[in-house]
Amino acid sequence: MGEVVKFGPRKRKPTAQSSLCREGHHKWKVEKNSQFDVKQGRLVTVYRCERCGKRKTTAQ
Repeated sequence: MGEVVKFGPRKRKPTAQSSLCREGHHKWKVEKNSQFDVKQGRLVTVYRCERCGKRKTTAQ
């Protein structure tokens, strides 16, 4: 008879990015340290995703 191999539960590898963020569902939070764009001369709101760190900007 052959050797019996035990299979245990799989261990998940930690992912660098949340699965929600990969699908485009970010958790945006306003970054308050940079609010003014010198080149355009107007207020700019900078958002950063809490999970993955991606940034997006909107100008008012």
